[in-house]
Amino acid sequence: MRSVTLSRFLIEEQRDKNVISPDLRLLIEVVSRACKAISIAIGKGSLAGVLGSAGSDNVQGEVQKKLDVISNEILLDANEWGGHLAGMASEEMELPHAIPNRYPKGEYLLLFDPLDGSSNIDVNVSVGTIFSVLRCPEGMDPNEQAFLQPGTRQVCAGYAVYGPTTLLVLTLGDGVNVFTLDREFGRFVLTQGDVKIPEETREFAINASNSRYWEEPVKRYVDELLAGKDGPRGQDFNMRWVASMVADVHRILSRGGIFMYPIDSKTRAQGGKLRLMYEANPMAMIVEQAGGAATDGRRRILDIQPEKLHQRVPVILGSKREVERITSYHGQ
Repeated sequence: MRSVTLSRFLIEEQRDKNVISPDLRLLIEVVSRACKAISIAIGKGSLAGVLGSAGSDNVQGEVQKKLDVISNEILLDANEWGGHLAGMASEEMELPHAIPNRYPKGEYLLLFDPLDGSSNIDVNVSVGTIFSVLRCPEGMDPNEQAFLQPGTRQVCAGYAVYGPTTLLVLTLGDGVNVFTLDREFGRFVLTQGDVKIPEETREFAINASNSRYWEEPVKRYVDELLAGKDGPRGQDFNMRWVASMVADVHRILSRGGIFMYPIDSKTRAQGGKLRLMYEANPMAMIVEQAGGAATDGRRRILDIQPEKLHQRVPVILGSKREVERITSYHGQ
């Protein structure tokens, strides 16, 4: 079997399939190199003094870890000078990051959560980077308004998982592919093509400590799963919860399941827990391209028109039949 590197894969997608443009290929390669740099920083941990709090809060009001700040800077520095971007937006920054005037501008917008699940860093649990690519509307400055496009407009989405191995999961709107970082050669190699989420599942991921805040449709659904063989589903289910979205979603991509961070009485005022632009949209695109589904409990996530850059939404995604089931409960 031939070894297909990320670079070769992207060149063939551009040359043979005409799926992507040269600038988008360059953008993805630059993001992948930034992910390699983040992987190296995470791998050094205490040896490099990168663990622990940065002593600051991000725009979300959350305490930043040192690696949150480092990962954000790595992605900004890697992408601002290549000429393929009109602008960038990060979960860690209040406003979009303008490309310095000394560099050429491109047609794409890059959004990212530089280090998803960073609360797990200090206990050595898998974390990741999530990213999304949009086209900048023609004739529009890359201000906040330019980024406010529904998820259906994404031209590319992906995430990196920094675990026992570093993986890059990518969709160009033409299926989902997984690349594994070969640490000896410093390159990503295709290890799984055209990934499909299994339709049948016996696993679910939700933070059960929030159960007292859940709406009735979520309580009904989870109670059915917990009832196991003796309940209406007639089979036992296992609960998994890593508290790192990339790790939970990657498990679902690999072996099926459903991930839920629903609206509840605790998060209702802010609209939900997860960020539409940096987490929900890219993950929804990946999951749908793998044959799954993604809703906020009532509507398809990719159809939501963003109203602000750091908008939060409920998220329910994974195996299609399970997502459709709990979404139907919200309509009853």
